[in-house]
Amino acid sequence: MSFPYKKNIEKSMKKFYDSLCEKNKRRYAAIESEKLSHGGVNSISALLECDPKTIRQGKKELTELELDITGIRQPRGGRKKRPLPLNTVE
Repeated sequence: MSFPYKKNIEKSMKKFYDSLCEKNKRRYAAIESEKLSHGGVNSISALLECDPKTIRQGKKELTELELDITGIRQPRGGRKKRPLPLNTVE
């Protein structure tokens, strides 16, 4: 099967894919398959040696994923403001 990527890119993709945890593998494969549109699931499943069902599950997870735009810190968290210097008039 012919892939739309150069051989060195395919090796990098496979190496990166193998370094991920299961959840991130599904999501990465889903994103790569979306780039290829028609036939993307089959191409990426062959390239990354994963089941097409895994990619479809990753696509489902990505659509359900809610981005947390509130940030990591709690309200009023982080570095405290530096107090203003006192005006000392002599």
